[in-house]
Amino acid sequence: MKTLAPILCTALILAFALSVRTAERSSKSEGKLRHVVAFKFKEGATQQQIKQVEDAFRDLKQKIKEIQDYEWGTNVSKENRNKGCTHGFILTFKSEPDRDTYIDHPAHKEFGKLAGLVLDDVFVIDFRAMQ
Repeated sequence: MKTLAPILCTALILAFALSVRTAERSSKSEGKLRHVVAFKFKEGATQQQIKQVEDAFRDLKQKIKEIQDYEWGTNVSKENRNKGCTHGFILTFKSEPDRDTYIDHPAHKEFGKLAGLVLDDVFVIDFRAMQ
């Protein structure tokens, strides 16, 4: 009996440590990875330039296979807290490595050069969608 107690205690500690580690891993992979981008265009940006940026951003979904979903729209909030941003984009990825591939992808870099000509500011946040 005296030898069984330390063995049981050790087994319980190992089981607990394993369950904590498993929970940490699964919490990192739960939920879809959302990449949220908001654009504030320069004061002199024309409607044609803005449309070109909208179209080029949309086209990234065809060029970068890691983008699972793409949504966008223009600001319709009544709260007046957009800090000058007029366009919002949400991209969905399966994982951080997929998001990282998107960020480093040549098509994204090329888009950044185009958008950079007419953007005054950009806001980006990534998060795991929780329910």
